[in-house]
Amino acid sequence: MRHIALPKIGTAVAWRDAARALLGERVPPSDVIWGGDDTPPELFANAPAAPPDRSDITVPRSFVALANSVVWHSDPQRFARLYALLWRVQSAPWLMSDRGDAEVAKLRSLEKGVHRCQHKMKAFVRFREIGDPAAPRRSFAAWFEPTHHTVEPTAQFFCRRFGDMDWRILTPDVSAHFEKGVLRLEDGADAPDLPDDAHEELWVTYFRNIFNPARLKVAAMQSEMPKKYWKNMPEAVAIPELIATAPARARAMAEAAPTLPPAHAASAQAMQMRNVSEWTGSACAMRDALEGCTRCDLHKGATQAVPGSGPVDADLMIVGEQPGDQEDLAGRPFVGPAGQLFDQAAAHAGLTREALYLTNAVKHFKFTARGKRRIHQRPTRSEIDRCAWWLNAEIKQVAPKLIVAMGATAALATTGSGQAIMNRRGKIEDGLHGGKVLITLHPAYILRAQPAEVAQQAMRDFQADLALARRIISGDAVSPSESPAISG
Repeated sequence: MRHIALPKIGTAVAWRDAARALLGERVPPSDVIWGGDDTPPELFANAPAAPPDRSDITVPRSFVALANSVVWHSDPQRFARLYALLWRVQSAPWLMSDRGDAEVAKLRSLEKGVHRCQHKMKAFVRFREIGDPAAPRRSFAAWFEPTHHTVEPTAQFFCRRFGDMDWRILTPDVSAHFEKGVLRLEDGADAPDLPDDAHEELWVTYFRNIFNPARLKVAAMQSEMPKKYWKNMPEAVAIPELIATAPARARAMAEAAPTLPPAHAASAQAMQMRNVSEWTGSACAMRDALEGCTRCDLHKGATQAVPGSGPVDADLMIVGEQPGDQEDLAGRPFVGPAGQLFDQAAAHAGLTREALYLTNAVKHFKFTARGKRRIHQRPTRSEIDRCAWWLNAEIKQVAPKLIVAMGATAALATTGSGQAIMNRRGKIEDGLHGGKVLITLHPAYILRAQPAEVAQQAMRDFQADLALARRIISGDAVSPSESPAISG
């Protein structure tokens, strides 16, 4: 029978060396008794010999990480449990990922307990100054009572966090001393008589002011801040009063809170905020920024982003849905079949492309691949909303007298609604940007319309809408029969 005694300080290294030696000699877990350095030495005289050279011994990395935590737990069986698992994983390394294994589950629970104790130590250690505040290196001390043996593995956190001062953390088990940048671990100590801290009153005042009575859950608070730590935390003196007065304070906060706007108002505000652009740069800079846009996933499949085209002081802005296959390749809007049809209708209405600012509600081509062809797909509401940031920036820069929204997507992006386009076409509505929007058909609809009579009528309606837009921005008189209805 092998008897192994491990020291209180340096436990992780000592257990690792002992386990390696035992494993090298093929000593089974049933032949090993583990203990700490507080066990009577005469019972633990047979330490393992130096490990033989066994190149076939392998240890999974996950086990190393587990052992480096579990050795600091207070469970007296932790060393034996770790060695038993180490013995098993030599022939079954997959056990480390077996959540159904009872022994692995137990050790994972111990590991979690150690991590939780380390977190509590980082959160609840309270230092008090014990040296001269004017000294080159100020000196502090704290008393803490950890649940497990976590001073040694947690000390490096305090070395990094408080490297510019001397400090000591005293516990009943092991104490950490940090002086002039050097860490020293010693045996535990009795609770010291630490001086009062002049800053504690200010700290308690701060704690009172950040306490939110409306969010108080006593059970959850005591789970995260167990009572065993309260006696060493200066802010704990305020906790009973804060708990007792929380209900009354929460009611007072609710009564003093402002009333909420109606649901439809909140919805309208949210819609408007989605379209608010913070762009303040030039048109050229916006083109460069648009090229790198990743606000939605459409950039992943498209060849490039297609910005608007035309004079930035145009009186009339034309907004379509999105670039098509040819626009995606050329990097310019309205150069495909729909764009050619638009040019014909615009010329018939007395408009020239050179005087218009043409753009799309969505700047990347959305499609589905069918062999070598790329078939257009309508953008989703989310994609339209995300790209509205760029459309709104263009509207701010151009500041047109009138926007012509061609089709449902453009209408949705500019007015907030993409419904009932046939009933709305030829009418002027209030835009989300604060200006006016004339609703009309999209040229692609005309190209697909069947039979020919429907397509011809749609073309005449489209031409009439563009002619109306020209007369509005020109200030020409509009006869009562063709005066657009204005909806707000």
